Amino acid sequence: MGGWPGELLLGLVVLVGAAVQRLAGLGFALVAAPVLVLLLGPGGGVALANLASLAISAVGLAGSWRLVRPRTMLPLLAAAVCTVPAGTWAAATVPPPVLLTGIGLLVTAAALLVIRGVRAAALRGTGGALVAGATSGLMNSAAGVGGPAVSLYALNSGWTAGEFVPNAQLYGVVVNACSLAAKGLPELTAPAWESVTAALAAGALAGRLLAARVPERRARTVVLGLALAGGLTTLVKGVSGL
Repeated sequence: MGGWPGELLLGLVVLVGAAVQRLAGLGFALVAAPVLVLLLGPGGGVALANLASLAISAVGLAGSWRLVRPRTMLPLLAAAVCTVPAGTWAAATVPPPVLLTGIGLLVTAAALLVIRGVRAAALRGTGGALVAGATSGLMNSAAGVGGPAVSLYALNSGWTAGEFVPNAQLYGVVVNACSLAAKGLPELTAPAWESVTAALAAGALAGRLLAARVPERRARTVVLGLALAGGLTTLVKGVSGL
């Protein structure tokens, strides 16, 4: 990626992802990570997805931290933190075409699972939290996509949207911070950083305004549709490079 067209496209992707995340509590990585990986490569794309998800989650958490359920979130967070190093190792050692293929498969499968609203006893209670957290931490660090596992856990636990959003934001802050600590920040040019920063701010504002106007079901449909398209595109790109 180089020059102003690339920086403009990068900013647009981040803006859309940030608006989705602010609107739905998660979704930045599902929507933006596949495109960021195509623009910046697997390492830089995943790292930027982690950083942007952390920033937008922190913005949302600042206004909703009183609604967080720490006792419920502890098993999820602990399990996720334990698997972050394995995901970081995989991202650093797997050849780029294979990693692109893996990211595409993960995003596509995750979107389809959430669309179908998979119900499973294994995703309930403390055991379900540990399974979801471990899966999410690994996926978040390796592919930048950790939200779907937590979303499926919340669905199987009967959480409402009001309960899910603030807890998902706490999760996003903690797990993305751990992922970045393990792999470092993405390497971008100064203009690219400026574009990303402006896009995050604009996306957060847009998401906040849309939250009062867009029905939850419609927002969810858009998020998952974009995620599925991005996952399939990344999968095709990865397979073509094998």
